[in-house]
Amino acid sequence: MAKTKGVSSKTHTQKQLDDYANQHNPNNKAYWANQQNKKATSKKARKQFYLGDYAPADWFCYSNPYDFD
Repeated sequence: MAKTKGVSSKTHTQKQLDDYANQHNPNNKAYWANQQNKKATSKKARKQFYLGDYAPADWFCYSNPYDFD
């Protein structure tokens, strides 16, 4: 049996069916409010910085490691 998206009228009230339909219809304010809420609360990926991104790595690779002691 395949899973389907949506809600069943056998297990939900008419109000619940209407609310679900409003939240999944792009022509409804509830849909756009839900989309904006998801966008505002989602975690943003942090940018990773690497040594080569902001400084050349030549001095690090070819220098004497004992100079920094």
